[in-house]
Amino acid sequence: MRKLNRKFTYANAGVDRKIRAESKKALKILKETYKFSHYGKVISLPYGNVISFGRKRYLDLVIEGIGTKVLIAQLADKYDTIGIDGVAMAVNDVIRSGARPLAIADNIHMQVSNPTLIREFMKGIVKGAVEAGCVVQSGEIGDVADLIKGLIEGKGFDMVFASIGEVLKEKLITGKNVKPSDVIVGMRSSGIHSNGISLARKILFKQWGGKYEPYDAPEGIDGELIYEVLEPTKIYVKPLLNVAEKVKVKAAVHITGDAYLKFEKLTKFSPKIGFKFNNFKPQPIFDLIQKTARELGGVITDEEMFKTFNMGWGFAIIIDKSDVDEAIGIIEKSGVHAEPIGSIVESEGIRILHNGKKIILK
Repeated sequence: MRKLNRKFTYANAGVDRKIRAESKKALKILKETYKFSHYGKVISLPYGNVISFGRKRYLDLVIEGIGTKVLIAQLADKYDTIGIDGVAMAVNDVIRSGARPLAIADNIHMQVSNPTLIREFMKGIVKGAVEAGCVVQSGEIGDVADLIKGLIEGKGFDMVFASIGEVLKEKLITGKNVKPSDVIVGMRSSGIHSNGISLARKILFKQWGGKYEPYDAPEGIDGELIYEVLEPTKIYVKPLLNVAEKVKVKAAVHITGDAYLKFEKLTKFSPKIGFKFNNFKPQPIFDLIQKTARELGGVITDEEMFKTFNMGWGFAIIIDKSDVDEAIGIIEKSGVHAEPIGSIVESEGIRILHNGKKIILK
């Protein structure tokens, strides 16, 4: 039997959580600017801040990128869906506060302006914005050949998206008053989304030292691998806003970078709670990543998988257990599959039961 002597982690793929966390401490300096909030104080929430806009209204402004998924689009030489990912990453963050996305702005940096590529980008951006129900009122294209080269000469690019949303004071999702016995309801992802791509690329594709050619069709994957990884991030605007109209949503989590570690941030707003997850149905792409790591002579631990990937659930809400059936019915009518995936417990920490194994995230 081949000895598995190499651990594949997000850190050795180039994304070190500890360094990121240390870097983010510098963001505290930005509080010096809060005094310029013209209509009231800045409100701190588990996953960002909102600013007052009148007496009973808040604005939520976020900015997000697609990360190295842009390299997957270049590897496929297919650019008409990557804009959906950009819209999704931004609007899915906005709705965590209960805000309705109003508008999107995009900033596309390119090796060189390419009219054909830009038209393809716009197809995805418009499709995502229609799904999110908001306008794309502005954008920018920059030519930065000295910064961006990409995989195909003349087609290197990066994308950043901002979105602004509004929420009434009584509809604000604060992360407060989460208590033991509350239920975590997960909304189904479309696959890998736009997170953990740096690790997945280096396991899956020969281009970055992995196993497969782009158009290989590994067992268990429905079609060519490149298109499975390129599948756009699901947009959760409609199901979240619809459920929040009828049910008290105590917390909303976009399961992106750091995956299930993100739930720990809720403990600052609802102390002395923990999280127990017991329902996962990962799409085949996640099993393939872990299996391929073994075939390459290494290992991705179960713990690392749940720290890095959405494992089948792209968004989650925390609600009272009495509201579960109603909430799931509303989400399903909005076109997204939903199930209870865990619960809030008294014991602190994040515990996951999957395939008969108990996993504790640290």
